[in-house]
Amino acid sequence: MNFNDFDLHEDVLNAVDSMNYQAATPIQEQAIPHILRGSDLLACAQTGTGKTAAYLIPILDKVAHEDNKNTAALILVPTRELAVQIDQQIQGLGYFVGATSIAVYGGNKGPEWDQQKKALTQGADIIIATPGRLIAHLQLGYVNFTGIKHLVLDEADRMLDMGFLSDILKIMSFLPAKRQTLMFSATMPAKIGELAKRILHNPEEVRLAVSRPAERIDQQFYLAKDEQKLPLLTNLLKDVQNISMVLFTSRKSTVEPIVRALRKLGLGANGISSDSEQAEREIVLRDFKNRKFPILVATDVLSRGIDIDNLSHVVNYDVPRDPEDYVHRIGRTARAESKGIAITFINEQDQKYVLKIEKLFEKELEKRSVTAELGLGDAPLFEPRKFRPSNGPRRNGGSKPDSKPGEPSSANKRRKPKNKGPKKPIQA
Repeated sequence: MNFNDFDLHEDVLNAVDSMNYQAATPIQEQAIPHILRGSDLLACAQTGTGKTAAYLIPILDKVAHEDNKNTAALILVPTRELAVQIDQQIQGLGYFVGATSIAVYGGNKGPEWDQQKKALTQGADIIIATPGRLIAHLQLGYVNFTGIKHLVLDEADRMLDMGFLSDILKIMSFLPAKRQTLMFSATMPAKIGELAKRILHNPEEVRLAVSRPAERIDQQFYLAKDEQKLPLLTNLLKDVQNISMVLFTSRKSTVEPIVRALRKLGLGANGISSDSEQAEREIVLRDFKNRKFPILVATDVLSRGIDIDNLSHVVNYDVPRDPEDYVHRIGRTARAESKGIAITFINEQDQKYVLKIEKLFEKELEKRSVTAELGLGDAPLFEPRKFRPSNGPRRNGGSKPDSKPGEPSSANKRRKPKNKGPKKPIQA
């Protein structure tokens, strides 16, 4: 379906054309008509399917042609990175329709705070905000949201996971009861349905491909001890040209050690975590998008909503505990009909989380064991149900694989437990 087929104003169509949007994606095709009609909406679609444009385009169409004296639309998001990205998209589209916007997110009080206060008091057309920072402004009494006509909860499931439910409900107490409310989510757990019942009025529903990664992603799982992961990655990437890769780690304390280790291996890398200063995070992310370095090491702060064009690889340095987080991590690649590769390393401690991913996908995943043939030592056996807590004996090590690099390993055999002591740290 072409955007000309929607009942959009000409200036909005010009804006869409300027952003080089082609045919509408399925979520856009189904959501935009409901939003244009003024209905509340509960929409669920996997990451990378164009959810942001699905609500931005019709909201801009409305905001730009309504008689608004104050802020008309509020978009709540879980992270500052997503707030900045949406603000940039609105600026690109809003040039043609005359809409103004500002991103309101945490950081040191200073010029940003004053700028946010000015926009909240004078009324930018669209406010994009993280709940915590918006609450801080609301509590000071100068925010006027009486003119809000459209409320969007983007990445609603993520916001609930991060504990923002009470903040969301408090923010809504400052908004007019009569408004259009839109909830967009990549997953549909029970708590999303419960929130929808509380805040949506006779909503339309759109659900597409819940909790499944794009088929265009080549998912590869490798058994590896922690000290084997980066040398193994170097081997896997040695013949790859034009790498643009995000490497996810679940622990922010390992971001800098991994960056140092990658640089020592001759790979250009920088890192982002929630501990990074906002200005530093923005510079690193901008430089990565501009291809100034090939590998970005990040925590799950980047796993949702961040649109980076032409990522060739996503690497899970460790397996996320929540299978939905796995879907969002690998969803950073293979966006906009492109293809991508997702590499996941599995040590003994993370094997139980692989079972959760298999349960979500309703199929067994191929686990490859190639470290021995690459001269990196034996890989762990895949024995998730035999792994014991760290205060008990472990099974560590594995049998010699009979597969070639890139091929699945042979069936695992029973072997006697060995105690090899603590794991080696990342070699920086």
